[in-house]
Amino acid sequence: MITLTVDGKKLKAHEGQSVLDAALEAGIYIPNLCYHPDIPPMGACRLCVVEIEGRRGFPAACVTEAQEGMVVHTDTARVQELRKYNMWLIMSEYPAEPAERSQLARVAEYIGVPELLPDFKPHDRGFERSGDDPLFNRDPNLCILCERCVRMCQDIRKTGVIGLVNRGIQTYVGTSSVVALADAGCKFCLACVEVCPSRSLADKVSFTPEEREKVLLPCNAACPAGIDAALYVQLVGEGRYQDALEIVRETVPFPDVLGRVCFHPCEEACRRGQVNEPISIKALKRFVAERDTGRWREKIKVAPDTGKKVAIVGSGPAGLTAAWFLRLLGHSVTVFEAEEEPGGMMRTCIPSYRLPRQVLDKEIADIEDIGVEIKLESRIDSPDELLKDFDAVFLAIGTSDTTSMRIPGEDNPKVLDGIEVLHAINLGREIELGDTIAVVGGGNVAMDVARCALRVGVEKVTILYRRTRKEMPATDEEIEETLHEGVEASYLTAPTKAEDAGDRLNVECIKMELGEPDASGRRRPVPVEGSEYVLEVDKLIMAIGQRSKVPESFGLETDKWGNIAADPETLATGKKGIFAGGDVVKGPSSVIEAIAHGRTAASSIDSFLGGEGKIGQKLVEDEPYKACLGREERFAYRERAVADSLPVEDRVDNFREVECVLSEEAAVAEGERCLRCQLRLKIARAPFPPEK
Repeated sequence: MITLTVDGKKLKAHEGQSVLDAALEAGIYIPNLCYHPDIPPMGACRLCVVEIEGRRGFPAACVTEAQEGMVVHTDTARVQELRKYNMWLIMSEYPAEPAERSQLARVAEYIGVPELLPDFKPHDRGFERSGDDPLFNRDPNLCILCERCVRMCQDIRKTGVIGLVNRGIQTYVGTSSVVALADAGCKFCLACVEVCPSRSLADKVSFTPEEREKVLLPCNAACPAGIDAALYVQLVGEGRYQDALEIVRETVPFPDVLGRVCFHPCEEACRRGQVNEPISIKALKRFVAERDTGRWREKIKVAPDTGKKVAIVGSGPAGLTAAWFLRLLGHSVTVFEAEEEPGGMMRTCIPSYRLPRQVLDKEIADIEDIGVEIKLESRIDSPDELLKDFDAVFLAIGTSDTTSMRIPGEDNPKVLDGIEVLHAINLGREIELGDTIAVVGGGNVAMDVARCALRVGVEKVTILYRRTRKEMPATDEEIEETLHEGVEASYLTAPTKAEDAGDRLNVECIKMELGEPDASGRRRPVPVEGSEYVLEVDKLIMAIGQRSKVPESFGLETDKWGNIAADPETLATGKKGIFAGGDVVKGPSSVIEAIAHGRTAASSIDSFLGGEGKIGQKLVEDEPYKACLGREERFAYRERAVADSLPVEDRVDNFREVECVLSEEAAVAEGERCLRCQLRLKIARAPFPPEK
């Protein structure tokens, strides 16, 4: 360490550290624009000029090495005058007022340029603006040629896509061959945008500092359970499959299940989708789950016994997730399940062609292996009774009722409940559906019912949906696979009555048209007068939604939809020690959303029992920030990896798993397609002037 004096204050500096870095580190601000903490300095803007006793001239502090005994003055009258002149040179060709709150605007205000340019009138420099690039806009007219973006691209990321084009007053930042960024090998890491002080390069989506991480790393933000999708995708691209799996396992106990059935909101949010196609994040989760070596089992630690006991009612994804994390915290956990097998909606509602039972059984066994007890065929009628033997109770009983359409004839025995049909098929119970059926609904349950019906011998399946395919709540891939297997879809159709016709059922239907949007944001279906017709089927299956069926004996407050009323932050109910979560609180939702509630419940219950509420264990150590990306031609055009599926003829008469796992080559290539958005969040913030 060396000692120097800056503006009368003695500072310590590291050997080789610049005067600017030493001053900023000590809280002494020196104006700057071309400087950035992550980029080698070049002293171009000359705003950081200082006076050093015993030296001639006004050196730039960013390229002047601090030396023992050096005495520096940063705010003398001569320095201020020169700084204002240098700022005037920067602003003399600027075409507009600097973007509000940008570094350029703040520095100009700090130095006081308006005093030097009282008659300045902004004028356009004539460069073409670009709004066609993915993710950000470019306006070369606002560029101050600080070269921070160029140096970040060339020296730090080492992609070398952009540089200075032309000479003199016609100089601007662009691609070397004046082509689109996608054609120049750009990896769209947006480091250039991050370091731009003038917002010549600017995100297309504006955000506040509080929204920054959510907007810039949307895959992680979109995951209800908070899985670090960005990191495990990166690790797959590096061939580090076990590390990738363990990143997932830090957050959830069902990586293999989610790799098959997650509705992947992370992919909907993925910024790569704005370049061409989103990353196949779900498929990569399954890929690493299937290559699990079991190393994580050696890393997890069950905390010493706390002496506290927790009862969990329901062995679905919410209940078992809460059980996993509470047991890791040292609490005794007992799960009560009314059915003869554990898994809740994962077993009873999701068909085995989507989620093979051995996959589910394996991950449930992992939960039991750390000491969670699961009691089957154990229906609970009173959580209050459980509190006599347990310190806390978590209710995760799901939704067991199907929503009624309230049409005449709905109580006919030939009109079936979609959930009950799935339960019967998935649990191996006998059910007679006939040769021709109609399924009412457009969600994943309706798709599963239709596809299961084909597999148990139904010859013709028709889905009746009152809107168009565009409005169907089912995932696109589920709809596509359903139609691919031969299920017919009758859109803009609603049943209005069911009449017994001997061995058959006459279903009166009416055609619909879309009117104004309703509360869901979708256009409301309106009946078309005179369009009625009759559809003859063996069975009509209702799959228009589920609702909770909370026993009155629970004695808990419910909302207008019949769901248990629980605090949205803690999931605590109105009864002390009783918590509730999953579908019975949220209403029908997905596996990943139920898992998220299980995590919340585990944290809240641990806090209630006297713990810190900190769940999860770190299985992969943090690593140094790797700033370099390297160059790759046509990176923007790399196509999304899509897993193969069984041919239709090999699957419609059985329950073999339909979707295949990605090959190693495809998985690695897919990981490499990632834009690595998380790297931008690692870039240091440029030093702004202090607020006046």
